[in-house]
Amino acid sequence: MSAVAVAVQRLPHGVGLALPAYATADAAGADLLAAVEQPVTLAPGAYQIIPTGIAMALPQGFEAQVRPRSGLAAKHGVTVLNSPGTIDADYRGEVGVILINHGSDDFVIDRGMRIAQLVIAPVNVAQWRETSSLDDSHRGSGGFGSTGTRG
Repeated sequence: MSAVAVAVQRLPHGVGLALPAYATADAAGADLLAAVEQPVTLAPGAYQIIPTGIAMALPQGFEAQVRPRSGLAAKHGVTVLNSPGTIDADYRGEVGVILINHGSDDFVIDRGMRIAQLVIAPVNVAQWRETSSLDDSHRGSGGFGSTGTRG
């Protein structure tokens, strides 16, 4: 793994909360914390943008991917609605996490709760080249489900 310097600005409602941090030495994602002033309750089926209290400046050529935490998904049915959410290098606003409750019970989000992971990744920019036809492939134009569900 290589380190990428990311400038992070703590916003007023993020004071007292930790900056994104990796839980283990080999973790790919840094934990994002909820910067809510009061507990937020997500009813089953409800979704809401949860503030993190930080803004950042990613280096050009990188993105940040907001991903779910597996424990929240497995234990409570709570996940990131637009997973993965992409934060572009030129965005300077607050990092928000769109959480949705797919579970059957209310889910309470408290201040400082670990709500998502942030993965920093390089970005490749495509050079689009229009063509009148495409090369053949084994799959061809087979769409959703065309490769089956069994090995």
